[in-house]
Amino acid sequence: MAKTKLSIVILAKNEETRIKDCLSSVTGWADEVIVIDDESTDRTVAIATELGAKIFIKKMDVEGAHRNWAYAKATNEWILSLDADERPTDELKEEINAFLLTNPTQSAFTIPRRNFIGNYWLRWGGQYPSAQLKLFKKSKFKWEEVEVHPRPVLDGECGHLKKDLIHYTYRDWADFLKKLNNQTTLEATKWYKLSLENPKKARYKMNTFHALWRTMDRFIRTYFAKKGHRDGFNGFMIAYFASLYQIVSYAKYRELKNKDKN
Repeated sequence: MAKTKLSIVILAKNEETRIKDCLSSVTGWADEVIVIDDESTDRTVAIATELGAKIFIKKMDVEGAHRNWAYAKATNEWILSLDADERPTDELKEEINAFLLTNPTQSAFTIPRRNFIGNYWLRWGGQYPSAQLKLFKKSKFKWEEVEVHPRPVLDGECGHLKKDLIHYTYRDWADFLKKLNNQTTLEATKWYKLSLENPKKARYKMNTFHALWRTMDRFIRTYFAKKGHRDGFNGFMIAYFASLYQIVSYAKYRELKNKDKN
């Protein structure tokens, strides 16, 4: 059977324990598999090479720009973007095959994701279906070129697939906190740069009152409105750490501002 005319683009850094499973989930299905390696110091590149992936090495600086650079390496019009901790289910691959055969008019599709902490599937608190734009036409899509949480820029309509992508989001709570630390640093840096370009907007968005309000609001919405409590202790921890994102980002932003004054 001919492989699907689809490019898989996988971003990875020091993922020797997970890159094999990710690649195995798409090898033999898509006719092009690309790994963009962020200067790994482990066996990520060696494993990906052994499994037949095309390898490009580039240090990630600005996330949106890095992803756009990665997609430009694909030779097919349709791209499925993955991180090393994601795997498409067989049902999702069948759904993608069926859609591509119909020559869809949409330029992109969101895909629901099952997010995990360790082996626990987080079903509540906004963690499922947690759909993300993952499948798109190369010529019709790009990411906003900012450091963290880039926004999609799409030319055309966006459709929505129904089958799931497995996302092993966090290995454990230590991994969660490591990612929280990294992301809040990037968020603070983004706002610091904005404060230099547009001080008025930065003062309005990044102040103690707004930071405290967003912290409380995110916990309430995650734990109660989105029923995170139904995931038990795991749901409480997800809501708690999600709320900390706001206040920790603000604390780091203040720190950057204070250093600038000294």
